Amino acid sequence: MGFVEDEGGQGAAEYILLFGGVIVIAIAALLIYRAYFTGNAGLNSPSDVSSVRTQV
Repeated sequence: MGFVEDEGGQGAAEYILLFGGVIVIAIAALLIYRAYFTGNAGLNSPSDVSSVRTQV
């Protein structure tokens, strides 16, 4: 019954799930920023940057 008390694999599985979640969030952020900077989303980053510079 030693395999019932062995919890070594549980920690590894938790780390895999944690890193998987971080990777999914990073990919989603990259897709959002790519759409923003290429202008495909109807956003205009050059005018946004210039308006922020004038307001600061």
